[in-house]
Amino acid sequence: MSTVIYPSPIFGPVHSRRLGISLGVNLMPGDGKICTFDCVYCECGLNKDHIPHEKRPSRAAVAEMLEKTLRERHSLHQPLDVITFAGNGEPTAHPDFPGIIDDTVRIRDTYFPEARISVLSNSTFILKDDVFEALKKVDNNILKLDTVSDDYIRLVNRPSCRYDRDALVERMKQFDGHCIIQTMFMKGSLDGRSVCNLGDEYVSAWLDTVESIKPSLVMIYTIDRETPCAGLEKATHEELDRIGELVRRRNLNVEIAY
Repeated sequence: MSTVIYPSPIFGPVHSRRLGISLGVNLMPGDGKICTFDCVYCECGLNKDHIPHEKRPSRAAVAEMLEKTLRERHSLHQPLDVITFAGNGEPTAHPDFPGIIDDTVRIRDTYFPEARISVLSNSTFILKDDVFEALKKVDNNILKLDTVSDDYIRLVNRPSCRYDRDALVERMKQFDGHCIIQTMFMKGSLDGRSVCNLGDEYVSAWLDTVESIKPSLVMIYTIDRETPCAGLEKATHEELDRIGELVRRRNLNVEIAY
């Protein structure tokens, strides 16, 4: 199976189907994966298969490399739409994440003030006050919520930390709309169990929860690359369009990535 392990601390830029020309920031080691989720669809593979030997990059190393890269792109008049924290695991797990965000805002404002800062997060650290405050400073605070079913979360997202769905949802509400909810929809099976979250038994409760959070945007998407677990299938355009229309009926903005 094909998986992607990103260099650290800077990679790309890549052309993101959701964000545009995106310069990646990977706060995890460049030779493996560290994540509080172990999602069966993760493009970086399963945690056990990519145990790193290197350390996370330091705050100083991230700032130095980011400034060097942005300075070069600025001098060459190369465009940049977004600086995206993603890579080999959960970015907010870095112990210096709040300080790194402060550095990034300062460096971005110097070279590419029009570029947005995005953080792709599985939401597991938003109960920490310093992480919560840091995420309020970024342009695109993108929080994962694939479902509100505990059984589905255990089957598909497979948290390796204490995961309190209700507490996390309440915290999402406290962003007062300064968040984007990102949800993976798919179908297929895993070890004989369905992983389809396209039916109303999942979508209805998810819709109610997302409506209560009142995000600025709901991003729905499906599998785009080879997955580490066999048996997973893409949602169709029609299936995603149906869910997108249900989101719009709740007076929420929605973006669909097929």
